Amino acid sequence: MTQARANRNLILVAFFWGTSYTFIKMAIAAHMPPSMINTLRGLISAILAYVFFHKVINSMTFKEFKIGAVCALFNFVVVQLQSTGLESTTPSNCSFITSAYVILLPLIAWLIFKKVPPAKVYVAIILCVTGMLFLTGIVTTGFQLHFGDILMILTAIFYAFQMTYYGYATKQARPQVLAFQLGFIQAILGTTYAFTIDYHQLAQINWAAAIGPILYLGIVANFAAQVLQVSSQRYTDTVTAGLVLMSESLFASLVSILFHVEPLTRNLVIGGGLIVVATLIVQFHFRGLLSRYLFKKPNF
Repeated sequence: MTQARANRNLILVAFFWGTSYTFIKMAIAAHMPPSMINTLRGLISAILAYVFFHKVINSMTFKEFKIGAVCALFNFVVVQLQSTGLESTTPSNCSFITSAYVILLPLIAWLIFKKVPPAKVYVAIILCVTGMLFLTGIVTTGFQLHFGDILMILTAIFYAFQMTYYGYATKQARPQVLAFQLGFIQAILGTTYAFTIDYHQLAQINWAAAIGPILYLGIVANFAAQVLQVSSQRYTDTVTAGLVLMSESLFASLVSILFHVEPLTRNLVIGGGLIVVATLIVQFHFRGLLSRYLFKKPNF
């Protein structure tokens, strides 16, 4: 696979992830609680992973099982917080605020590995917080954070820790095993949550309206996106991959506005733009880019 094709695949991954917010919102509108959404999308993904990768999954080691279980626990907390938050916030707010995890990663590295983050991280944090003030409406209505926005901030924090652990996990366990466990354990934990805490909501589900979004989430946003990412990211560099995948928040907003889930507002444009700029600042090594493209020595 060429780098150009890998980057095109990652754009498709970002599109799948970005559109998932709108489909979660559609399932919620059909009165399906987030726990049941996560149960079904995890179950569909696990079944497909086993169908395609059963030979690898059947040879799973106990070490891989333990690593996958930790990854899956992080994943369930993230998707449950995210889908619950979508009950009271917009897909754009959800995607843009969640993308702030990129800014938190250097801080977590500082906390765990005692690696001091570069100065640009502090600039990015200021821009990101300012963007969140616009997205959440605090700049126009005062300090009135929606409950969903608070859950999105928590999602970004947990997702940052999840990605930090994934950096270790992907070197210790085969991706097919991880993909299966992410879906399988998500289904188990989601079922437990749905039939205890959310049990009173199950009778209200409009299955006819919810089944389409659920199939999309399970087949496309979970299974297909994960397989594409695993098979493509090794063929491109980290900076390019991070930049391409960051377009998830752009796709989330465009699809949400296209489906009339939310309107296009000035706060969305300003707040989302500031968070994108903050994320770019963290992703790019500007000194390296300048020395590579502007100050490179001429060849004679």
